[in-house]
Amino acid sequence: MVMQTKFKLNQRDSVWFHENSGQVNQAYAKNVCDIAILPIGAIEQHGPHCPCGSDTFNAIGIAERVAEKTGAMILPSPMYGSHPHHHWGMPGTIPLKYETHIALLEDIVRGAAVAGFNKFIIISAHGQVSSMIVAVHKLGIEGYFTISSTWYDFLRDNKEVLKDFMWHADEAETSVALHLYPEHLNMDLAEKGGGHGLVDSKWKIAPGQAAMPGMMYHFEGTFALPEKDDLDNGVIGDPTHASVEKGEALVGKCVDYYVELLEEIKSKYPCGINPLGFRNPLGYEGTAAIEYDKDHDDKGQLK
Repeated sequence: MVMQTKFKLNQRDSVWFHENSGQVNQAYAKNVCDIAILPIGAIEQHGPHCPCGSDTFNAIGIAERVAEKTGAMILPSPMYGSHPHHHWGMPGTIPLKYETHIALLEDIVRGAAVAGFNKFIIISAHGQVSSMIVAVHKLGIEGYFTISSTWYDFLRDNKEVLKDFMWHADEAETSVALHLYPEHLNMDLAEKGGGHGLVDSKWKIAPGQAAMPGMMYHFEGTFALPEKDDLDNGVIGDPTHASVEKGEALVGKCVDYYVELLEEIKSKYPCGINPLGFRNPLGYEGTAAIEYDKDHDDKGQLK
């Protein structure tokens, strides 16, 4: 087989898996970096001023910056995501069933592992922890080292950059959009919006908020009415407070945290090392008979 010897980047042509050849991706995972980033978002209405692909565009923009700084590979984003109960039935939103999304994430990671990638970082820009976390732990049972996070909760701005917490098509998301893809926005249509919570907000951790005692994660209950009935314009928050500068600050700080995390993983687990130390294709049924690889002892500790 003829092997590629000239590259546009360091031993690859692109930070994107799908823009390289199969043999380049395999060689890169084997010799350079075996961390794969999967950016996930959603196709969801974001008011009259933002595109329906905002969540996916946000995840992609963050992932690209992280990959450029760390050498990680980016897997193609599936675009669609799962949604909490109150998003269903909203025009402009195309939700996946939880079971569909879980299976989708599992299959993407399994497939990328065949090319030699051993560490997986899911960067989400949408509220889909209901399926994302389940997929992560099902993959863990099979021996795939997988970390997932939602960028705004990973960052937890807590009103450091923003006037408010991070809601929907609001100051935060619109600021990020102004920074990453301003050509897709219609800011002359931006207007404040809001819904009606079913319990007092003191009980819920808002997106991007630092948690306090007595607070639940905002997706731990059916706290909201269906958006199709409750929202007048598809917005929760005030996008008129958005700015390019806020978006740049949010993305920059978030990227810095991801870079620090990935550099730690690279340092502790060199290329070719699976941090979990096993593969268990049998899933649930195979957990009692896990055997660790040559890099780990019989307790699963890295030698």
